Amino acid sequence: MRKKVVGIITVMLAATTIMSACSSNSNSGGSNTGSSPAADGSAGSGGNSGKKVKLTAIMTKHALTKPLKDMEWLQQVEEKAGVEIDWQEITADWDQKKGTLLASGDVPDLFIGPNVITDADMAQFQGLFQDLSGMLDKLPNVQAMFDAKPETKKIAEQPDGKIYGLPKYQRYWPSTATRQYINQKWLDNLGLQMPTTWDELYDVLVAFKEKDANGNGDPNDEIPMDWPGGIGGYFNPAYLLGGEGMTLTDGSPQGYFVEDGVVKNYLVDDRYKQLVVFLNKLYKAGLINPEVFTHDYTKYQSVARGEGDTAKVGFTMGWVASDRFGEQLAPQYTSMSPLKATPDSSVSWSYDYNSLNYGVNQLVVSAKSKNKDAIMRFINELYAPDMGMQVLFGSLGPNIKDNGDGSYSVLPPADSKMDPGTWKWTSTMADNGAFYIPDSLQLTLGKDMQEVLEQSKPIDAIQIDADNDVFPTFLKYSSADNSTMGLNNTNVMNLANTNFAKWVTKGGVEGEWDSYVKESEKAGLKQNLEIMQKYYDEYKKQ
Repeated sequence: MRKKVVGIITVMLAATTIMSACSSNSNSGGSNTGSSPAADGSAGSGGNSGKKVKLTAIMTKHALTKPLKDMEWLQQVEEKAGVEIDWQEITADWDQKKGTLLASGDVPDLFIGPNVITDADMAQFQGLFQDLSGMLDKLPNVQAMFDAKPETKKIAEQPDGKIYGLPKYQRYWPSTATRQYINQKWLDNLGLQMPTTWDELYDVLVAFKEKDANGNGDPNDEIPMDWPGGIGGYFNPAYLLGGEGMTLTDGSPQGYFVEDGVVKNYLVDDRYKQLVVFLNKLYKAGLINPEVFTHDYTKYQSVARGEGDTAKVGFTMGWVASDRFGEQLAPQYTSMSPLKATPDSSVSWSYDYNSLNYGVNQLVVSAKSKNKDAIMRFINELYAPDMGMQVLFGSLGPNIKDNGDGSYSVLPPADSKMDPGTWKWTSTMADNGAFYIPDSLQLTLGKDMQEVLEQSKPIDAIQIDADNDVFPTFLKYSSADNSTMGLNNTNVMNLANTNFAKWVTKGGVEGEWDSYVKESEKAGLKQNLEIMQKYYDEYKKQ
């Protein structure tokens, strides 16, 4: 199934980001492209003069990530390329900041981050970004990625063959980003069975709230259910739509999915309405964190870490237990099979392999930069075959051990109380970086990656129809269609997010549903579905 869906990537467009890790074993060492001298003939350290070229760059990074100047591997890349980069580090509200920046035309030499500049941005601000398709002779490490993984070139290319954004390939990640977790210790304390349906989950959450599930003598400090605050994307309650038979793709952050070859959007699907009704029932009963729509991701994570051996959250979603709950509390939690909406419901899950292992527009270059050769040297060093693992997991030495035989091992956190996922995100650009990890690299991965595979087993046991129910997330649209869809999606999501928060906390979805659906269609959803169906049908004919 995976091979079939990975084939989808060969015509791909844009998805979002996430945190964390998986596990794998590979074969022999790196590639012969290495950290080669600069393609323009210079020595790889600022040309013959030895003087470093100053560049500017924006990096959209995780809130946990340390300053870029403290990353040993990044300093090595800059040194080899002969550049000195003035980094602007963005940890929040990039979408809001980006519009003003691009409209001004005064942009940095480089942008790095997951889909940091979208295809819609490129369509709207034509001429602002450098076409790299004619510069690949200066990027032998990027060309090596394209040769080894032809799908990465397809991801990068626009319909006219131009390349404005470079992708990444990280290879190790599993088929889904989101796992549902429940506190098994709480279930055992209260003599409860593992829930398998939404109604059974409701009953369990009520017990968690009313019966001092964590056993610390305080019946009011348990949070039965929590999520980061939105509706779509990873770790959010749209994942529960799998319990109504929907196969989401890459978290379906804007609601789009495919069912029996038809492109749909769950934001106007009656099954979504039923989910909202269910969530409102939970909220009214005090079973959802009252701060669910106001806390940020860091707070979401910290609350689930509890206090010592005392857990605070009963049911939630995350990447891996050690990352979600911390090393101390992780053993209390069990990864669950997807919950059915009713005992007779079909069940599915979110297929995320493409967006987890491939990234679109991870690095974009300004067309206005006067230092193109220096930028090409930096990019080439960044995509070196022995550098990708450091971008993802941290520097050789503190984060990765060189075993001396051509193989490497990801080291455990220096602080034994820290989980490997947090350690990674604290140490380096991680998944938000731009890099290539060749399949030939021998790297023994960390404990958390092994855990992800084990905790994915309840999900992997459920088969999905990859041919008819998985949306090819990275489809490439024309500039005009891309621009149209981008504007429409902004309007649709503003409407969806406002109503979702209101309906969950205050109710009213049943009475307002029909008018909401009509508003969504007028906001551009109907037009987007028609556009996407056309491209999907063309893809299916290939």
